[in-house]
Amino acid sequence: MSIPFLKGHGTENDFVIVPDPDNALDLTPAAVAALCDRRAGIGADGVLHVVRSAAHPEAKGMAADAEWFMDYRNGDGSIAEMCGNGVRVFARYLQHAGHVTEGDLTVATRGGVKTVHIAKDGDVTVGMGTARLPEGDVTVRVGDRTWPARNVNMGNPHAVAFVEDLADAGDLYTPPPFSPPSAYPEGVNVEFVVDRGPRHVAMRVHERGSGETRSCGTGACAVAVAAARRDGADPSATGAPATYTVDVPGGRLVITERPDGAIEMTGPAVIVATGEIDADWLGNAVR
Repeated sequence: MSIPFLKGHGTENDFVIVPDPDNALDLTPAAVAALCDRRAGIGADGVLHVVRSAAHPEAKGMAADAEWFMDYRNGDGSIAEMCGNGVRVFARYLQHAGHVTEGDLTVATRGGVKTVHIAKDGDVTVGMGTARLPEGDVTVRVGDRTWPARNVNMGNPHAVAFVEDLADAGDLYTPPPFSPPSAYPEGVNVEFVVDRGPRHVAMRVHERGSGETRSCGTGACAVAVAAARRDGADPSATGAPATYTVDVPGGRLVITERPDGAIEMTGPAVIVATGEIDADWLGNAVR
């Protein structure tokens, strides 16, 4: 037996895509981790489990608003609320499979229903919702150096630290320590950011459950929001949208925050391969 899969990426944040409309597969954390293993598996930052919303217990309540549910898993098998690059690739898969065409669609996620626009030029724009800015001071640490960080929640938690050089982030193999522990009881995505020019920044990120990745969509949104607040460009106060270009190791994303708080992310999404997972291999891999 075999299980169909695809491989895709958004600014080199890469995913194994597993179509499973009826939610018939038991994708255990061990199975996801095996698929994402870059040496013994297919290799990816995470898995996009494609399920009809009506068929998934966590998404049934969103089925009236979005036909498809992105059951996203981190590379270590843990469940995540949202993945901005993942939503773009998820939408590209739906287009690739003939479920949708260019234009507007909706995708259900654990972070709520997201609006998506597939443009003729190939870019995909995702409505990322609004940011929450929890109160309280947060710091992150690499080695013996610490930096203040902005706490930004994009449906998942982020700590955004502005540094002099992206090398200050270290190797990002392990999660950078943060304080206080109460700020992020379930862990956090940590972004290290430098300025490149007016409303133009670059970042590196440690994604919770995946390590350093080539891109993080929700992280880019968190970085844009943190940079706007630092720069005095709060759209709710100025009445004007704030657009930031965010360079990630895998490419470039454009983030716009509107006066009503709505955040949009635009960037590429690519399907690079299709194939089949050997069911026996997967079964043996998780034993």
